Amino acid sequence: MKKKGKKRPLIGFLFQTVIRFFSCFSLKWAHRIGTVLGWCLWLLPNPLKKISTENITTAFPQYSEKERKNLLRASLIELGKGFTELGPLWCWPRERLLPLVQDDGGSAAIGKALEQQKGVLLLSPHLGAWELTGWYWSTLFPVTAMYRPPRVRSISDFMRQVREREGAKLVPTDIVGIKALFKALKKNETIGILPDQDPGKRGGVAAPFFNHPATTMTLVAKLAQKTGAPVFFTFAERLPCGAGYSIHVLEAQKGIADTDETAAAAELNRQIESCVHLMPQQYLWSYGRYRKIKKYQKRQRRQQQQLKNAD
Repeated sequence: MKKKGKKRPLIGFLFQTVIRFFSCFSLKWAHRIGTVLGWCLWLLPNPLKKISTENITTAFPQYSEKERKNLLRASLIELGKGFTELGPLWCWPRERLLPLVQDDGGSAAIGKALEQQKGVLLLSPHLGAWELTGWYWSTLFPVTAMYRPPRVRSISDFMRQVREREGAKLVPTDIVGIKALFKALKKNETIGILPDQDPGKRGGVAAPFFNHPATTMTLVAKLAQKTGAPVFFTFAERLPCGAGYSIHVLEAQKGIADTDETAAAAELNRQIESCVHLMPQQYLWSYGRYRKIKKYQKRQRRQQQQLKNAD
């Protein structure tokens, strides 16, 4: 993979130092520190709070102001825990992490699906401890996952190292990476995708997400159509009081591989919504899911006008 971005070794060193510092605590204490951080995000003006407020207001217009504030506060606290738990999740050995994971039979379902010899698509939304989700499945199955590195290369190098430590293979979010996903499915392996990630300028369509348009990837539908691979949603619920994590695995419903890419994208979002409704406070509402839709729609109108002029 071609490395991009600036090296900035000092930033990378500081980032690693903070993460390794959190790894010195038990998970319970890491989450307690994260709770304090989350309260700071709730009490003080900051971009994460602003984006979360906008997204929650857009997604839940039927909520009262009190309900939206409660969800916002809870989500920022979970966001704080999500950062401080990176210490344990990225730095602890397998023997210390595995006892914290409760698997309700999802691994058996995936193992059975692999018997079809078509590979398996694992869709992990930005819900709960998604860093744990990728790590956990890589301890059980060969996993190839798409990876969009941060702009600071020294941080990117560290993230690749910890995410690949159990044998997972990270591939870029471009044509090379897409080919690698098809290859992995052909070898009857599992592939991991963040289905609610921004697909970029050419990899998505506008589809409703909580009844509001959002740019949505079409890659999931294309992979499922061309390979016939079973599709599952998976996420790790963060349990109270640092008790660990519960792995959820839900088989995707029909329609996610519709040949109409807009219909397939809408169904993908609908099923992501079903996952989010199970624990909305643990969704990453600070992710700018809606922020690029206006640019996308403007680009679409410009392209349509160009085609019209060409005729």
